[in-house]
Amino acid sequence: MPTQPKLTRFNQNVLSKYQIYNSIFMTLPFDTVTKTGALLPLFHETCHKGFENRDDPTTIVNTFFDKYQARRSSESQINLLFRFIQYIERQVVLFDAIEDAAFPIVNNMDGIGTLRSLKETVTADNKLETLKKYLEEFKVRIVLTAHPTQFYPGSVLGIITDLTEAIRQNDLLKINDLLAQLGKTPFFKHKKPTPYDEAISLIWYLQNVFYKSFGDIYDYIQQNIFEGEHVDNSIINVGFWPGGDRDGNPFVTPEITLKVADRLKNSIVKSYYGSIRELKRKLTFQGVEERMAHLEQELYNLVIEKPSDLTLDFFVSELKAIKSIVRAEHQSLYADELNSLINKTHLFGFHFANLDIRQDSRKHAQFFNDMVNALIESGSSIFPKNYHDLPENEQIEILSKVEGSIDLSLIKDEETLMALETMKAIKTIQEQNGEAAANRYIISNNQTTLNVMQLFAMLKLVAFQDELTVDIGPLFETITDLENAPKVMAELYANPEYAAHLKARGNKQTIMLGFSDGTKDGGYLMANWAIFKAKENLTKVSRENGIKVIFFDGRGGPPARGGGKTHNFYASLGPTIEDKEVQLTIQGQTISSNFGTLESSQYNLEQLISSGIDNSLSEVDLTMHPENRKVMTDLAERSYEAYAAFKAHPKFISYLEHMSTLKYYAKTNIGSRPSKRGKSEGLIFEDLRAIPFVGSWSQLKQNVPGFFGVGTALKHYEDAGEFDKVQELFKTSNFFKTLIENSMMSLSKSFFDLTRYMSEDEEYGEFWNLINEEYETSKRLILKLTGYTELMQEEPSGKASIAMRESIVLPLLTIQQYALKKIQELEKAEVRDEEQIKIFEKMVTRSLFGNINASRNSA
Repeated sequence: MPTQPKLTRFNQNVLSKYQIYNSIFMTLPFDTVTKTGALLPLFHETCHKGFENRDDPTTIVNTFFDKYQARRSSESQINLLFRFIQYIERQVVLFDAIEDAAFPIVNNMDGIGTLRSLKETVTADNKLETLKKYLEEFKVRIVLTAHPTQFYPGSVLGIITDLTEAIRQNDLLKINDLLAQLGKTPFFKHKKPTPYDEAISLIWYLQNVFYKSFGDIYDYIQQNIFEGEHVDNSIINVGFWPGGDRDGNPFVTPEITLKVADRLKNSIVKSYYGSIRELKRKLTFQGVEERMAHLEQELYNLVIEKPSDLTLDFFVSELKAIKSIVRAEHQSLYADELNSLINKTHLFGFHFANLDIRQDSRKHAQFFNDMVNALIESGSSIFPKNYHDLPENEQIEILSKVEGSIDLSLIKDEETLMALETMKAIKTIQEQNGEAAANRYIISNNQTTLNVMQLFAMLKLVAFQDELTVDIGPLFETITDLENAPKVMAELYANPEYAAHLKARGNKQTIMLGFSDGTKDGGYLMANWAIFKAKENLTKVSRENGIKVIFFDGRGGPPARGGGKTHNFYASLGPTIEDKEVQLTIQGQTISSNFGTLESSQYNLEQLISSGIDNSLSEVDLTMHPENRKVMTDLAERSYEAYAAFKAHPKFISYLEHMSTLKYYAKTNIGSRPSKRGKSEGLIFEDLRAIPFVGSWSQLKQNVPGFFGVGTALKHYEDAGEFDKVQELFKTSNFFKTLIENSMMSLSKSFFDLTRYMSEDEEYGEFWNLINEEYETSKRLILKLTGYTELMQEEPSGKASIAMRESIVLPLLTIQQYALKKIQELEKAEVRDEEQIKIFEKMVTRSLFGNINASRNSA
């Protein structure tokens, strides 16, 4: 029987099931659920027809109450709107669970981009040996971050997991119970999570998903590509930021960092313990059973923190010895399962995930200066007394050759002491969990060579006097910093002491590039093109110096922050960009949507592995032609000019502050860190974090960061009669094609009818019209460019998923805009009704949750 088209599979296994299970949810025997479920379709229809008639959200809400609920008091009306919000949140969860359950049916688990497909292709092309050689070096690292775009509390995540499984089994009784549980489980977090809470939430994925999916992928590669031989390279690993990322988060302390590292070790040991218990029931053979029992006991001692001499080396050597006995004396019975556990120890060690430390360069400068002052005042000769007066190149010279150690009791400033104690904590973690447990330090907002060398010196003086076993990764974010990055790295490579450090680290240099802040700073096209060019130039300067550069991409969930179809992006890079490793951040609901189940995790990891390998094995020349480069550069610059003028508009900041949900992000209690970096009272663009910035445009359904400037840039070529040049670029450049496809996703999730009432606003009407005009221009010209009749035409199932999610949250968005308008009116009143303002502010805050979760990538 032929496989049905992907859209058909989606309609049958997702949309149809959603209609069935949603109707069950509507008939649950709870008064509030039943009444709300009966009224919500009427409100949904009122919203749909209202926006078709170009009514504003206030009119739509009032129309609904006048038509269907005329007898309700104003207080009762508000209560119903809150119940609608709660109900819609749960509809989103139901849709998530159904989509997760259908993932292996809707997606071809052996199709293009999977390992099976890759192996078949290279075997047919006689390139298996080339693939093996490449896999001995190539790595993919996904780095889990605690950035606040995931609104589900742990209890709800558990329900989603159970509901997904029940849907997969078509277990109606269990589904009914879980929907009832969902109806009674609160979504709202009454207090902010601590960084440790965030770590616990993400460790759930490590234990319940990655332990198996990473292991299965590695087993497949070993058995089917390397014919059972051991592979020295781990190929896939996972990075971890909660508990280590202190950029703008004062709540991440050295104690938290140590506690998270300890929890990671405890979690992987628990996972090994579970595997050993399963194997022990099977390996009941002479000469094996006793050794398995000993390993089980020692792992148990580690789990309950009783004394144990068990080391990773001994654990692995024992497993290998047991495997040898099983093979030699017991017909290799269960040898594959033993081998699979040995592979997991290769992937996860006793650390589970590589804990990164991150801090802002401006903070480092502050801590460094405090440290230098304390040393000089103590009479230490480590730094000359006139150090601060020396030119930058002389300071770098001193930092390169720095020797000695610092007594931390000299440091009086609490923040500086915490920063230096964190550097000490890295050494402690390495001693307890292995070097891989914490061996990278990211400097965000890195601008100069001095930024790197200040950290280099601090690490050596505080904890690593003899041997610096930490990789320093500068993060370049703004357009200016991206342009300056090759110069900074050339200076570092030319520094004899830093070069010696790199040699000791295998002549590898990690460089992080910030898509999120790059887009916020320079707009969509310019940010992506600036990063592309920076990667080319950094590759060139690194190769010239005999250094293998590893690019670590700070990508968010939405296309506007470097997300979207990530594997397409990596497959589009040509030979001018180093591609031996793919490293990227995964955050918020992108973790649960792309890696939340065994199937989605395995599929998306395989896509990333294949996308990186494609570049090296493919004979297609991805090099951008000189004429195309000229067009791409011109498009980026024109887009940048339009975006920069937009950012400089006198209403830009106040529009975000007064017409969007920006200031409500801080009240959602979804993340441990503050919603902006600085301590300024007013709203300053530079202090804005990329997540609430992008999220606020998403809540408005305007998605500005994903398209603004694209339409203006394309229109120049249309007006000049040279549109064929951009069409040629789209046809011949996979990189540009991927950017345009991701921008289409942002446009698909935009809905300007929601805020059309703003066009008549006395203060912001002109500004709204400016955004809407750019949206219309971008949409029209992207369709002209691609030859499509509708957005995302090339991905009908993805388009259908977005359409359904947008439909589910339409009433939610209407309520949010209604509440925002009410707040504006109440704030302008001669006598402010603070109680009413609080109620509507709560309504706005509560409405954020379902909309973000429904987006799955916040755009």
